[in-house]
Amino acid sequence: MLELFDDDPISRPLTYPGRIPATSGVLVDDAYVPLQPAGDDPGGWGAAGEPLSALLAHRGCLPLTARHRVVAVGSNAAPSQLRRKFLDHGIRPVVPMTLADVPGVAPGVSAHVSRWGYVPAAPIDTPGETSRLFVLWLDERQLAALDLTEPNYTRRTLAHPVRLEPGPRLPPPFVYAGKHGCVLDGGRPRRLTPQRALIQSLLDGISGLRRVCGDTPYDFVARVRDETVRATACRLLQARPGRARAAG
Repeated sequence: MLELFDDDPISRPLTYPGRIPATSGVLVDDAYVPLQPAGDDPGGWGAAGEPLSALLAHRGCLPLTARHRVVAVGSNAAPSQLRRKFLDHGIRPVVPMTLADVPGVAPGVSAHVSRWGYVPAAPIDTPGETSRLFVLWLDERQLAALDLTEPNYTRRTLAHPVRLEPGPRLPPPFVYAGKHGCVLDGGRPRRLTPQRALIQSLLDGISGLRRVCGDTPYDFVARVRDETVRATACRLLQARPGRARAAG
């Protein structure tokens, strides 16, 4: 799965949210080790020929029972992005990532622009729906480091338990709820779509955005690197009539 690390959204904003794995696994430094579910205890799931609990112990890492669970709604589900974030904070990136069915929440579009140039995700309320999302299992240092990378979000506890795929129900995990609300589409919260198409749609649909950010997604990414331009773009996103509160 080396292709998971070919790029990351911080270095290539138009790839946001990044390359997302198809299966549960473990981020181990610069590799993603797939997990083979076996029973209700994910610590016993297979990882490169040994139980996940043994893989963690052999690397001097805390077991699952000593870790915090965080639902990844955007680029935190991309191993390349997680790896970059943790290494930037001097933290070893060893993180179990398990797919789960998460009720009542889906990836929407935050009404702000990141300093790297992409328009990021934010969780939105979707009553009656279930999303397949990754649950990250983080130790204390990893959780603290991830908090530092999310200044536009507030870490909160979800309202409902989640169910591992396949596996047991887990108590409600954390999620990063957006501070800026989310963008609407036809009166409903917009769902996250591939970044190029999303930015083009915003440029076409929000009055004044082209004037400051250009006509194409490439123009947008280049121009919003300027703090003044980015602040103006954020104001335009946040001033759009009907901007919804993000979930969380």
